[in-house]
Amino acid sequence: MASPEETLRRSELSALQLERLNRQLSRLSESPPAIAERLASQGVARRPLADLEEVERLPFMTKADLREAYPLGLFGAARDQVARIQGSSGTRGKPTLVGYSPSDLTLWAEVVARCLTLAGARPGQMLHNAYGYGLFTGGLGLHAGAERLGLTVMPASGGQTQRQCLLIEDLRPDGLAATPSYALNIAEHFRAEGKDPRQMGLSWAILGAEPWTEEMRRAIEEAFAIDALDIYGLSEVIGPGVAAECREAKDGLHVHEDHFLVEVIDPETLAPLPDGVPGELVFTTLTRQISPVLRYRSGDVASLDHTPCRCGRTTVRMSRIKGRVDDMFVLRGVNIFPSEIERLVLADGELAPVYLLRLSQKGPLPELLVEVEALAGADGERAARRLSRALHDNFGVRMDVAVKPPGSLPRSDGKARRLVDER
Repeated sequence: MASPEETLRRSELSALQLERLNRQLSRLSESPPAIAERLASQGVARRPLADLEEVERLPFMTKADLREAYPLGLFGAARDQVARIQGSSGTRGKPTLVGYSPSDLTLWAEVVARCLTLAGARPGQMLHNAYGYGLFTGGLGLHAGAERLGLTVMPASGGQTQRQCLLIEDLRPDGLAATPSYALNIAEHFRAEGKDPRQMGLSWAILGAEPWTEEMRRAIEEAFAIDALDIYGLSEVIGPGVAAECREAKDGLHVHEDHFLVEVIDPETLAPLPDGVPGELVFTTLTRQISPVLRYRSGDVASLDHTPCRCGRTTVRMSRIKGRVDDMFVLRGVNIFPSEIERLVLADGELAPVYLLRLSQKGPLPELLVEVEALAGADGERAARRLSRALHDNFGVRMDVAVKPPGSLPRSDGKARRLVDER
C-alpha cells in the first residue's frame, strides 16, 4: 500500500518540497562552516527560495567535492551527532564517506521499506539479502528497510554462491535482493547442480547497484519465475532507497520526492532537460541531517516522467539507468553505453547473459572486442556472426565478436565489471 506522501497532488508535493528545501538551506547556511562557506562563495543569498525553479541558482556538488572534504568535511554536523559512517569502496582512491544521524537511519529504513513494498514485499515474508555488508551501503540499507517493513532477513551478503544457493533452497525466501548480474549467477549455479531455480520459492526480486536492461529483466524473471524490480540509490544521497519500480507497472522508478528533489541536466551545458530526454540525474536531499547534498551530480544517465502511474502513486518516475556519464565510450565517433550492447547480447537466444567489452587501440582508431559465451549445444560461430551484424546495424560501426566456452567469462559476486579499457 502506498504511503500518503506517495499519492499527494502535484501542488501539495511541490509545496512540501519547497518548505523542506528552505528549511534545509537555512540550517546549512547557519551551522556547518564548510557548507556555509561553499554557499557563500557561490553568491547564494540566505533568503528563502520563492519556488522550486530557483533551485537552479544553487551550486552543483560532485564526488570531487566529497573527496576534497575527506574525511568528514561536508558532514554538516558535529561528529558526536553521527550515528554511523558508510560510503563508497574507494576503488579509485580514498573512499567518499557519508554520515547518518539516528533520524537519518530511520529515514533510510523508511524509504527502503517503501521500495520493498513497491516490489511486492509484505510483512511476514522472508528476504534473502545478497548485497554486500560493510562500508558499501547496499547490504545494511536493504537489511534495515526489510526489518522496518516486518520481513525476516537472511543477511547472506555477497559471494560464496554455493552457500547462497543452499540457504535459498532450504529456507525458501519470498524475495531476493542482489545485483542483477549476481542474481543470474545464482540461477546459473542452481542449473549447474541440476536444480531448477524456478522451484526455490522466490516470488520477487529487488535488484540494483548496476545498470541493467529489459532483456536482463526477462532473463532473470524466466530463470526464477518471479517479478524482478529495479531499485536505485547512491551513498552520497542516502544509499539504496531513493527510487524503485512498482510491481503493477514496471514502468519507471518512483522517486521518493518528499525526501529527494531530482533534476535531469545536460552533462555538457548543465541546462535542465524536459521529461523524456535522457541526461544526468541531479539530487538534493530535503530531510537528511548528516551529509546533506545540494544539486549533487550523480553521474547516472536517465530521464524523468511526471505522468501519474497506474499503481496510483503521483511521484515522478525515473527511467532505468542507461549508464554512467563516465562509462560511456566513443567508438569511431559513436557514443555507446555498455547496457546498449547488453540488450543485443541478451536478445540472442543462443548466447548466455554474460559478456565482457575490451576497448583497445593499436592504430589511429579505437577497437572494441565483444566477448560472449554461447549456450551449451548452440552454434557459437553462427551466434557470433548474428551478433556482429546486430551490433553493426545498431551502431553503424564494426565491432569484433569472440565466442568463449561456457563458464569462461568472469561471473559477478556483486557489481559486474563490463568494460575493460586496455588503451
